[in-house]
Amino acid sequence: MLANDIQHLHVPSSPTVSGDPRNGGAAFVAVSRPDLDADVYRTTVERVTADGSVRWASGDHDSAPLLSPDRRRLAFLRVVEDEHGASHPQLAVAPVDGGEARVVTDLPLGAGTPVWSPDSTRIAVTARFPEPGRYGSAVPGTDRRPAPDAEAPRLVTRLDFHVDGAGYLLDKPQQVVVVDVTDPDAPRTSTALTSAPCSLASPIWYPDGSALLVVAPRDLGERETHDEDLYRVDVSDGTVTLAIRTRGSVSAVVADTDGTVYYLGADHADGRLVAEPEGVWAAVHGSDPVRLTAPETVDVTGTPVLHRGDVLVAVLDRGTVGIRRVPAGTTAPLQLDDLPTVLGGHLVVSGFDVDEDVLVATAATPTSPGEVLVVDLSTVGADESAVLTDFAAPLRERASAPGVRRIEELTGTSADGTPVHGWVVLPEGDGPHPVLRVVHGGPFGQDTWAFFDEAQVYASAGYAVVIGNPRGSGGYGLEHGRAVIGAMGTVDVDDVLALLDAALERPDLDASRVGIMGGSYGGFMTSWVAAHHGDRFVAAWSERAVNAWDSFAGSSDIGWFFADAYVGADPEEQRRRSPLTYAAQVPIPFMVAHSERDWRCPIEQGHRQFVALKRAGVDASLLVFPGEGHELSRSGRPQHRVQRFEHVLAWWARHLPVTPVA
Repeated sequence: MLANDIQHLHVPSSPTVSGDPRNGGAAFVAVSRPDLDADVYRTTVERVTADGSVRWASGDHDSAPLLSPDRRRLAFLRVVEDEHGASHPQLAVAPVDGGEARVVTDLPLGAGTPVWSPDSTRIAVTARFPEPGRYGSAVPGTDRRPAPDAEAPRLVTRLDFHVDGAGYLLDKPQQVVVVDVTDPDAPRTSTALTSAPCSLASPIWYPDGSALLVVAPRDLGERETHDEDLYRVDVSDGTVTLAIRTRGSVSAVVADTDGTVYYLGADHADGRLVAEPEGVWAAVHGSDPVRLTAPETVDVTGTPVLHRGDVLVAVLDRGTVGIRRVPAGTTAPLQLDDLPTVLGGHLVVSGFDVDEDVLVATAATPTSPGEVLVVDLSTVGADESAVLTDFAAPLRERASAPGVRRIEELTGTSADGTPVHGWVVLPEGDGPHPVLRVVHGGPFGQDTWAFFDEAQVYASAGYAVVIGNPRGSGGYGLEHGRAVIGAMGTVDVDDVLALLDAALERPDLDASRVGIMGGSYGGFMTSWVAAHHGDRFVAAWSERAVNAWDSFAGSSDIGWFFADAYVGADPEEQRRRSPLTYAAQVPIPFMVAHSERDWRCPIEQGHRQFVALKRAGVDASLLVFPGEGHELSRSGRPQHRVQRFEHVLAWWARHLPVTPVA
């Protein structure tokens, strides 16, 4: 894969399914494709059957398809330009068997993911409503719509006022909108059902259609909190009342016809706010939730789906995300091995849906960034899937590209005997190849078996890429994930280096030519390792990193709790755990890469590291991307992603050439 081959990364969204796509049924997905010429992402709704995928809707910016319960209509989001020239995703509805899509909302900042009512007559979405005079809305009493830089000043009195990627939050609260789609001549909906004092999220319908269940901050956001509860929204008047008090956070919800509510969330009862694996919980209105999965071994993600009384859920496990079954009647937390596998293997599931005994999932594999798979749930044990699509074909068919590079599993042994799991992505040829140790972000994230565009680009350029999951990562149990709380820069460093050592035992890797790089927490690790073990590497690339915990605590969107949770509140301890403190010890060339609008690890982190390195005489450079946030490498402008790859490859060509300089 070459740098500009990101245009061939065709990635399907979570599916919605009607019947068996192999036998007269169909699934619908939205497929995202980077357009380098226009420097945008194009997303099209496509119909998937046994014959593959075909475009279903005409829009180039359509997303989030969802079939109605009666399977007669498809709701989705379509980007529409309003009368003032602003473009936002609005709710659209179209007949499944053909016909023009009808846009049914005109919301000031667009609509969120649609949710059908049980009787297929109404759709709920969330939408943000700006304060007058902000985000393109008119100043009260005038027609004036100030540009962003000309808006009135913001008065902030809380710590939870902004989030990377979303921006400021308190001046555009998120409310619930309900649209009746039975009247084709009805005007577009532009108002909210609710007027809660805080943002509401993740609506689902009660089975009788009389109300919605939503996620909201505890006590409706009366004060800063990390806890969320489930609230009932009466669809007749928008009244919001407490339904279920949880034990922490909530990420996704589903309701059974018997009134049982299942949700995914973390437990904050012990005061921990980080490295908390999410579990499956069950509750009914007014009752205390019961955890159904054991936090020691089970970490779930995505959105649960019900199947014949069981809860199907995506589970992180050693670099994979598969689908497991939580059996009906579960009353005590089950360990990972107690959960039957529905869909497993070397894949990473991004979403799934069920109709009767047919499960359709989207998943990345070692050779594809995303395909659509189908599983027959009536088969005892299931766990056998058929692949319906081949979205990765353009990557394989590129005559000028070296194709998809091979990934092989690795296991290292850390200094204290702890096993470290990972992989090496290999270039063509016999080697010995120069090596890049690439460290993932988080720290409570995970590298996986899935196709990884960065590793593929570097391997295609001739580098062996070592990736893996040191202590602090997710997917390896509670103890593994919590190991770096109060200990960043200790056992995680041991694990990063131990996995590298295991890779360097291979005869096709050159132990004398190694570089290190990473982003976010991986950037922290790169900065730290370069200062403490710089003699092992020829150069370093540290991107969107945490370099100084003291200023991160005050400048990051999550700094006000994250720094204390992982490092502690003691200023001296924060200094000891900050790579910036040791910048003068870095003996190798060092690149600091950052984005101007990164609110997760703000650019001041990069500025401070760069200045400290230069003042210490280090061969340091600073690369700044305008207009980008923390997610540049994954979802930034397509041209910026290509330019980033070009800079990375130029850096390593200079300091770690594939062909050694004589």
